[in-house]
Amino acid sequence: MNCSVTDLRAKDVVDVHTGNRIGTVFDILVDTCTGCVVALLVYAGKGFWGFCGKGDEIKVPWCDIQVIGDEIILVDRHKDHHHHNPMML
Repeated sequence: MNCSVTDLRAKDVVDVHTGNRIGTVFDILVDTCTGCVVALLVYAGKGFWGFCGKGDEIKVPWCDIQVIGDEIILVDRHKDHHHHNPMML
């Protein structure tokens, strides 16, 4: 499956351990030297795109992503970060 940045922005992010919704993707962070996606930038909270308040910004490292589905992204926020595996663009 291919996914554009625009497609990612429409997805909710959910923690695989708790089942809790972390927030909604609003952008990605790219290392411009390597061309790798480093993290998803997520608005935490109940609001959507600033409606009802957008909440805090959370950086979800790319290596925490378990599954990118049609509507949600499952992440493992308790993962060991020693094995950094960014996605090449």
